[in-house]
Amino acid sequence: MPIFNHLEEEQMAKIGASVETLALQKGEILFRAGERDDTLYIIHTGKVRIYRLADSGKEQLVRILNPGDFTGELAVFQPGEIHENYAEALQDSTICRMKQKDLQAYLLAYPQIALKILTEITKRLEESEKQTARVAVENVESRIISFLASCVEQSGTNDTVIALPMSKKDLASYLGTTPETISRKFTNLEKQGLIEQLPNKKVKIPDLDELLLYADEATSAGGHH
Repeated sequence: MPIFNHLEEEQMAKIGASVETLALQKGEILFRAGERDDTLYIIHTGKVRIYRLADSGKEQLVRILNPGDFTGELAVFQPGEIHENYAEALQDSTICRMKQKDLQAYLLAYPQIALKILTEITKRLEESEKQTARVAVENVESRIISFLASCVEQSGTNDTVIALPMSKKDLASYLGTTPETISRKFTNLEKQGLIEQLPNKKVKIPDLDELLLYADEATSAGGHH
């Protein structure tokens, strides 16, 4: 797990002794909004979806957690904190749980863990700010293109084929639009030869610069493309 993997073997063994493992089945809820908590949850296997409910009851996807990712950090830094989001297993998953009092003792003993957690939270904040800007400023097509560009960035290679980290339904929720609109926009981008949709949620981007240029033109034309 990235937040602990820089420690010595015996330090890790010590931490391992205070970790509980929890098995969740697909569709099971890890925690709900409104619940008090003092636990850090780290995904060991599987995938967990973090979402919130708007007053209208509409779901808004916040992020998807993969193995090594964690959630519940607020409970660690602000004891007695109440969850604002829901966490649901997208597939059968195993989760490691660590209580706040244990983790705080480790943070004092091994300060580098705190740095790892801060780095991760800072990345999240940056992503969240980008996300807010996308929804506020850009039209849906540009939002999709920004998202695809960030997937290319995260893949760490200039590979032209990326795997979407979530379903189109979740992507629609994440980008603040409807699944129908997402499908329509993907089809439109495909017709223009800017992307190619492949099986297993994969998307081929023949020329990222061309795709970004298209988004730029679409935005400056007031989104009428």
